[in-house]
Amino acid sequence: MSAVLLPGAVPTAPPPPSPPAPPVFGLRLATGLAGVLLAVLVSGLNENITKVALADIRGAMGIARDDASWLVALYAAASVSAMAFAPWCSVTFSLRRLTAAAILVCMAAGVLCPFAPNLSVLMVLRVVQGAAGGALPPMLMTVALRFLPPNIKLYGLGGYALSATFGPSLGTPLAAFWTEYLGWQWAFWQVVPGSIVALLMVSWGLPQDPLRLERLRQFDWRGLLLGLPAISMLVVGLLQGERLAWFASPLICVLLGGGLLLLVLFFINEWSHPLPFFKLQLLSRRNLSHALLTLGGVLFVLLAVILIPSSYLAQVHAYRPLQTAPVMLMVALPQLIALPLVAALCNIRAVDCRWVLAIGLALLALSCVLGARMSPDWIRTHFYLLQAVQIFAQPMAVIPLLLLATTGLAPQDGPFASAWFNTIKGMSAVVATGVLDALITRRNHFHSTVLSERLGNLPAGVDMAGIAQRMHAQVVTLTSSDLYLTVAAIALAMILIIPILPTRVFPPRAS
Repeated sequence: MSAVLLPGAVPTAPPPPSPPAPPVFGLRLATGLAGVLLAVLVSGLNENITKVALADIRGAMGIARDDASWLVALYAAASVSAMAFAPWCSVTFSLRRLTAAAILVCMAAGVLCPFAPNLSVLMVLRVVQGAAGGALPPMLMTVALRFLPPNIKLYGLGGYALSATFGPSLGTPLAAFWTEYLGWQWAFWQVVPGSIVALLMVSWGLPQDPLRLERLRQFDWRGLLLGLPAISMLVVGLLQGERLAWFASPLICVLLGGGLLLLVLFFINEWSHPLPFFKLQLLSRRNLSHALLTLGGVLFVLLAVILIPSSYLAQVHAYRPLQTAPVMLMVALPQLIALPLVAALCNIRAVDCRWVLAIGLALLALSCVLGARMSPDWIRTHFYLLQAVQIFAQPMAVIPLLLLATTGLAPQDGPFASAWFNTIKGMSAVVATGVLDALITRRNHFHSTVLSERLGNLPAGVDMAGIAQRMHAQVVTLTSSDLYLTVAAIALAMILIIPILPTRVFPPRAS
């Protein structure tokens, strides 16, 4: 029976429909989650493989070294920018649609890259691919937070941790395989098989949310116009800084100074916007702030322990990526076992994940201290002990951060937490690259100067070529040792803030 409207009464809007019940976790959702994880790993490998294989790609496509550096910088700028804005878009256009579109675009750009007729077209393709690839990691965290039952949510987040531990270490071996046996084109084309499988799994496994285009009425256009160039300028400035002599270059001054100014204006805008890309109020959560701060240090360490041995072996002993591959695989493959075991440990209620984090950081520091004892005689096998220590150290330093950052989050805050975590993750990797490049240059110059002064005036008839070669090996070794000590100090410094900032959390459980 229809309601009778009394004279003078104001009609009221019907109540909004109740939200649909969350889907029951089963084979279908598990398949969708695995598909997003596969897509994230494929995208991460694509970025790492093309970096490692860059020399072969440059030679085949006739690209100068300076131009190739812009390829890396622009890809990273697009990737980090997408990490910042993708969570908002996933709520508006639906998680499944955005994930499937990102996979398709990333795959299509990868297919086309080897056929680029010139550098400009290749740069455009890499920017498009970087944006698509960068949109995927936030989707994985969102899926894990939204769909996984509490008792196994930490295992899903452990899958996300693969993108920080497993993926980067696997980049060198795969790049070596493609370039040595199948051709440099496969550094780009390797995304295709995994992307096809991931797309099928996502399309079948993830539920289809309705479009929420009404959110476009409150679109944060000012935030986009401030945040997108801010992030892009900072990323490009950090990655090109060392090559262009940092603040001696007007371009770097504009990129870093302008980027910082725009970033401040962006955060001021986000604080008061009703539908922001970033919810700054979440930073009042001590555990989230600690996780984001520590994440930057952890990623610095993880990037360094990949860079140091591979760079040393290449410069001192002329190792090609294929010869360095066993060192990287020593850490990468065991992650498939170590990560679930660490997740199971942190999922025990009696275990304080802060202690797990402290032990993981201590093991990373131990590995680096052992590495600081290196000499020019070290070859591949000398690094195996260091890598073995990192097998459990790496997941123990990442999974507790995910638990600290996400425990107690309201469902509506999940996309905001994902935006924070993934943007810091992407930006931290960029900062680490810039800082490591600067440290390497400075320490190389320092040790070269000291050794040259010690040699003094050599008598006639001395084998200058041999001395120069031994001096180069010594400089690279001393620089690598300095980097190891620096990284160890960073890991130890992160342990010191654990008793101060984060609070005890317990693994999620069904209420």
